[in-house]
Amino acid sequence: MPKFLLFVIALFWTGIVAYFCLVESSEIPTIDIPNLDKCIHTFFHFVFTLVWFLYLRKQLQYSNVIRPLFYSFLFSLIFGIIIEFLQQLCTTTRSADFFDFIANAIGALLALFTVVLCNRFNILNNVFKN
Repeated sequence: MPKFLLFVIALFWTGIVAYFCLVESSEIPTIDIPNLDKCIHTFFHFVFTLVWFLYLRKQLQYSNVIRPLFYSFLFSLIFGIIIEFLQQLCTTTRSADFFDFIANAIGALLALFTVVLCNRFNILNNVFKN
């Protein structure tokens, strides 16, 4: 997969996460499922970490997964913290939530474990072929 396409996908997903985390909550339909919000945060950061890992691995051309995986994991955590602060400072219907950050971190950790498993079983090789 071309690195430009991976970059576009990563930027697009970053925009999706930012939009849905910062839009006024009154504009989002409500579904009465306990902890659905935390599941969404986990999913958002799972995908966020994964797509940024794929891009960084292709862009930086490392032979192993450690460095791009660490960078994408760290980027996901920092992005999650920034979004929580922006929710507190820039929205009127949202507030920062420590448990949202925990859900973000769980999503990033799940992506980390997924990449490690995929790497262990050589599943990632097809993505990184020219």
